[in-house]
Amino acid sequence: MSNGGNRQPGAEDFKAQQVVRPRAQVERQLKDAILMGKFAPGDKLPPETELAQQFGVSRPTIREALGGLVTAGLIRKIPGVAGGSFVNSVNPDSLSRMLKESVGTTLRLGTLHIGELTQVRRVLEIPSARLAAENRSEDDLDKMRAIVERQRTTTIDDPDIPSYDLAFHETIGLASGNRLLAAFIAAVHGATHPAEYLEVTTEVARKTVKQHIAIVAAIEAGNSAGAAEAMDAHLDYVLRYSTDYPKNAVGHE
Repeated sequence: MSNGGNRQPGAEDFKAQQVVRPRAQVERQLKDAILMGKFAPGDKLPPETELAQQFGVSRPTIREALGGLVTAGLIRKIPGVAGGSFVNSVNPDSLSRMLKESVGTTLRLGTLHIGELTQVRRVLEIPSARLAAENRSEDDLDKMRAIVERQRTTTIDDPDIPSYDLAFHETIGLASGNRLLAAFIAAVHGATHPAEYLEVTTEVARKTVKQHIAIVAAIEAGNSAGAAEAMDAHLDYVLRYSTDYPKNAVGHE
C-alpha cells in the first residue's frame, strides 16, 4: 500500500556531496561576487577582519582565499595603511601581464629553454602576421615602419634592441585584430626578450632587420600568405642563431 505524501525517503533520494573546505567556500563566493559585478574594477574589498566575521572563519583562512584570488588575477594586494585588496580590471592587457609573469618565472627556473619558446612563437606569430595583412590599419603600418627604421639605423651595441624587437612583434599582434592572440604574443615576447638570446653580430642584426622589412612589406601589401611565410622564415632564423638552443635540433637546414 502506498504511503502517498508520507513516502519515506529511500537510498535513491540521497546524493553524496563534496565537502568544500572553508577557504574554498570563501574564495568561490568572493570570486562570484567579483564576476557578477558586485565589486567593480578598482573597488577595495572589505578588510580581512570584517570578511572573517562575515564568513565565520579565521583570518588565516581569509588570507588564503585572497591569495587564491591574487593568483587568479582577480585582485591585487597593496601593502600599507592605505592598502588592502583591490579588484583588478580583467581585460586582455591584464591577461598579458599575468601570462608574462608566469612565463618569465618558468624560464628563470630553467624548466624551459628558448628553443621551446621560439616554437611556441611560431604557433602564435605566423597566424598573427597572416591576420595582420588582412586587418592592419594605416596607424599599425606607421608604427611598424617607425620601429623598423629605428632598427635599421641603430648599432648592434644599442641596449634598446630587445625593446625594439618587442615593440615590433607586439604591434603585429595588435594589427591582427585579435586581442587574445596579441595578449599571448606580448606575454611570451615580453617575458623572454628573444633578442637577448641571439648571437648578435653585424650580419645577424642586418639579416633580422631585412626580415622585419619583408614582413612589413607583405602586411602592407595585404599579402597574408607572404606575411606568414616571411614570419616563418624570420622565426626559423631566430631559432638558428639562439644561444640557448642546440644547433642539431633545428629542423630546417
